[in-house]
Amino acid sequence: MSNNINRPTYQMGVIVDGISRNLEHTLKVMKEFQLTHAELQYLTMPSGKDKEVGDMTSEEIDWIKRIITAHSIQISCISRHIFSGLAVTEITLNDNAYQQQITDLKKCIQMAKMLNCQLVRIMSFRKEMILFGAQGAEEWIVANGAWDKLVTLLELPVQIAEDEDITLVIETGNGSMITSAYLARKLIDQLGSDRLKVLWDPCNSLYCTEKAYPDGYQCLRDGYLGHIHLKDARIDIARAMVEFVPFNTGDMAFYLSDLAEALKLDNYSGVISFESVYRPKPNTSFEDGFRSSVGAFQNLFATK
Repeated sequence: MSNNINRPTYQMGVIVDGISRNLEHTLKVMKEFQLTHAELQYLTMPSGKDKEVGDMTSEEIDWIKRIITAHSIQISCISRHIFSGLAVTEITLNDNAYQQQITDLKKCIQMAKMLNCQLVRIMSFRKEMILFGAQGAEEWIVANGAWDKLVTLLELPVQIAEDEDITLVIETGNGSMITSAYLARKLIDQLGSDRLKVLWDPCNSLYCTEKAYPDGYQCLRDGYLGHIHLKDARIDIARAMVEFVPFNTGDMAFYLSDLAEALKLDNYSGVISFESVYRPKPNTSFEDGFRSSVGAFQNLFATK
């Protein structure tokens, strides 16, 4: 690839609870490494109770806002596991479980607005393995109707996002219907809304054999990419095994340099969240894993 790299406009951050659910502690660690954008998922409240985003009271959100303002940190994404684990083939628009997820989504949107955040994550229900097929496969092994049902179930969330002037980002998740950048783009094309983008986790997509670069990136580079999670792992699909490893030492290492250069060349303007899920030893913390990996993350993706 060319070395003529334009000045990139993206920002770098971290998913907060990958360091600690103690928000003040995590923000101090972020400042130590000049990370500017926090992605919120689970936090410990002043009461001592752990809560997922969308469950916080207005007073608790005000508390969050005071802390992030004091530390000059911006919120990149409100990341609740909305729709995660629900089976598309079994649920309907009128089911209580679906309606509860819609309620949770609306709470997350309001939280995002209170924190001046433009992105809210959704997931894509529970994975059906084979969605498309031909020449007999459609009779025997395809989960017929699952894809069309997914599109139908996501029409309301997208309409809510349009009405609320907020952007939803749908994650490429291991156990979700949308496992790859290819499927994420296909979904967005069918829904036809610029209020739905992709939260691309290329390491997750390795588990469905999609190469992060160029394959995955090329699917998303023309306006589909809304947010990025980065981590590293060793993946053994035949043994149904994933082992998280220090950044740039696992199966993602082959793709990271090209991906970093491509994002800079294309002037990606979103946020890259480091996903700190590696723990060096059973008796160590995820913060220990973060500290062992953040240098490699910054060396590859730093914008200055």
